[in-house]
Amino acid sequence: MLLMLLKGASLGKFFLSGATMLLSIATYALAFGWPYATGFVVLLFCHELGHYLAARQRGLATGLPMFIPFVGAWISLKDELPDAETEAWVGIAGPLLGSLAALGCYYLAEYFHSSLLMAVAYSGFVLNLFNLIPVPPLDGGRITVAISRKIWYLGIPVLLGFFYLHPSPLLLLVCFLAASQIWARRHDQPNTDTLTPGKRLEYTLLYFGLIAWLSLMTYNLHEALSGFR
Repeated sequence: MLLMLLKGASLGKFFLSGATMLLSIATYALAFGWPYATGFVVLLFCHELGHYLAARQRGLATGLPMFIPFVGAWISLKDELPDAETEAWVGIAGPLLGSLAALGCYYLAEYFHSSLLMAVAYSGFVLNLFNLIPVPPLDGGRITVAISRKIWYLGIPVLLGFFYLHPSPLLLLVCFLAASQIWARRHDQPNTDTLTPGKRLEYTLLYFGLIAWLSLMTYNLHEALSGFR
């Protein structure tokens, strides 16, 4: 995996990506302690690595993951996404790998009876579930291009609900970006030439199935963590 990262980036960019990752860990550690901060940023890295590997697999030029504390992480695509299916594939790869990493953390928590690892796993599930809200620029907005962009209009109330329950400037920024991107792309006609009915059904089942599973895991871990208090 490290060789794949080095192959796709210069040494300087690799160290820059690593530096932003370490900065995020150090910043989160001030609020939550080093063990939790390290685990959370590693899960965040796994999420972004999913996007990176999917983009590289489709032959797209992309930058390495970059991190901003209390904002998140991203990869910069240097090529235009050629069609709706590629956009959906790159979009869903992050939540898929990120969810698998959170599941691995959950099994470790169960094995070691660790409330810390359980809390890290819970954060990973919440992170990936949030990213599946069907609005651009979140992953859910990219995935639903391959299903129906009408789903985007359901995502705005969900985001506003999150903001109502947990007011924060970051959520307000996401709401603004989502509204502006939906408006800007309202007349775009996505290239769906590579989307057969079977492929569209595949993304539909994968997307909604992942939402259902992550919702269940988030609820179960929330209950489990309540028992540790």
